[in-house]
Amino acid sequence: MNIHQSFLADICTAIESLADGGSLPGGLDLSRISVEPPRETGHGDVATNAALVLAKAAKMKPRDIADALAPMLGALDAVERVEVAGPGFINLHLTAAFWRGQLAEILLAGTAYGASDMGGGEKVNVEYVSANPTGPLHVAHARGAVTGDALASLLAKAGYDVTTEYYINDAGAQVETLARSAHLRYREALGEEIGEIPEGFYPGEYMIAVGEALAERDGDKWRDAPEEDWIDAFREFTVARMMVDVKADLAAVGIEQDVFTSERGLVDAGAVDAVFAALEERSLIYIGVLEPPKGKKPDDWEPRPQTLFKASDFGDDVDRPMKKSDGSWTYFANDIAYHFDKYKRGYKTMIDIFGADHGGYVKRMVAAVAAMSGGEADLDIKLCQMVHLKKGGEPMRMSKRAGNFVTLRDLVDEAGKDVVRFMMLTRKNDSQMEFDLDKALEQTRDNPVFYVQYAHARCRSVLRNALEIFEAAEISPEALAGADMSALTDTAEMDLIRVMAGWPRMIEGAAEAHEPHRVAYYLHELAEHFHALWNKGKDEARLRFIHEDDRALTLARLALVQGVALVIASGLDVFGVQPVEELR
Repeated sequence: MNIHQSFLADICTAIESLADGGSLPGGLDLSRISVEPPRETGHGDVATNAALVLAKAAKMKPRDIADALAPMLGALDAVERVEVAGPGFINLHLTAAFWRGQLAEILLAGTAYGASDMGGGEKVNVEYVSANPTGPLHVAHARGAVTGDALASLLAKAGYDVTTEYYINDAGAQVETLARSAHLRYREALGEEIGEIPEGFYPGEYMIAVGEALAERDGDKWRDAPEEDWIDAFREFTVARMMVDVKADLAAVGIEQDVFTSERGLVDAGAVDAVFAALEERSLIYIGVLEPPKGKKPDDWEPRPQTLFKASDFGDDVDRPMKKSDGSWTYFANDIAYHFDKYKRGYKTMIDIFGADHGGYVKRMVAAVAAMSGGEADLDIKLCQMVHLKKGGEPMRMSKRAGNFVTLRDLVDEAGKDVVRFMMLTRKNDSQMEFDLDKALEQTRDNPVFYVQYAHARCRSVLRNALEIFEAAEISPEALAGADMSALTDTAEMDLIRVMAGWPRMIEGAAEAHEPHRVAYYLHELAEHFHALWNKGKDEARLRFIHEDDRALTLARLALVQGVALVIASGLDVFGVQPVEELR
């Protein structure tokens, strides 16, 4: 339960009651009322701006509204006392019994704690990775992949109906070059000396296996054939082979996407023609000449009449070409068709995870989605900045297999799936990241992966030790939910419960903002509070978790420990990370 939403409902009920009694006007707009934790902990547990946002419409002083609301809110069972502060903020101090009740809720919910119906089953499409199928995934793809996967999981926990998707960019010049590179390696597999790999071809060793597979399948059928005879077959085979490797790389980092959509398939099916006709019917297509851009000219600018989309009508800086001078579609036209396809599949909320080098593409795609959906669909593009890898204090060496970069698989093999996933989410997606492999594997509090996992391992250690006193059934989460928790009175214990009880609100806020990195920050805060209580217990025997001579106190403390373990596991589940039972 998001306690802040629960108190918001109580506050709205109190306002309606005051309106019924004539103390406030009826029909006030309550949508701007917020309930949040106060900025300073000394100001209580929950604060609301209700009096301030209602004052103008009610034609009353904020303090007068606050003074009228305060007694009604003070009568709630969960409220210990109410304070009216400043111009009219209302601060609520909640009872210890209320917080202990939240711990019981956590234990009963288990790792499902924090799940919300906020999304109401709304369909959301999250597209991520979508790398050109021209070679292995690299480290920058890893960040986008993990960000997209965790965001999809976060949205699902918040009640959205999420589909994860990969857009295969298998049309255009790059895959033509890929096919030519495969043909070169095919000739090599047949015994020909190919010499230096030509400039612009794909030089990685991974292409050797592709050439060998083609030679085994087709013999020397294509050795001396003209390009127009083999280009389509080689492109189709090589793209399919690359996608097998891409899916294997993604699986290594724990990712299995729901849908794979082919760009070429959409083009061949007439999807671009369809969206072009739809835009043209709405007078959003015209023939015109673009002004030369300032600075470096983009590839799609030509000083001649072009078929343009009125992107500037929807917030873009300029209108954008839909066709090249030879009459073929631009990449942009294909991308509009792809998003139109998503829209027709029922997705009015779309999220794309792009690399930082696509920053200039954001406005035009947002404009295109607004145009082709008639304003019904919304596109959010999250840009992932580069990842700088270090090992032994030096930049991590490039992969021999890939030829010119460190692959995702290299990183997973070095660090492990869970470390890669967690570390990629410790910074906001649009912030630069330094991934120091040595630090990511060391067991110190400076390593966020270790710090959170150590908290979970400590919890599990306490619960294992408790089996020397209790039967397993006595310390199950369900049994501990019924324990007498009145012995939990220390400030550190109550603060720990408050942090745990903030998990549902954190889930909803992070999902609404499309920011999965917030989960990492939250888990670090929770681990910090738990480690602090653990250390306090080392100094003060009364705060130790297990007291053999006091079963009731021990059960209360075990309830607290079990709650921490469950919330950490719930958070790690959003990240696709397995919580550890013990650290060696």
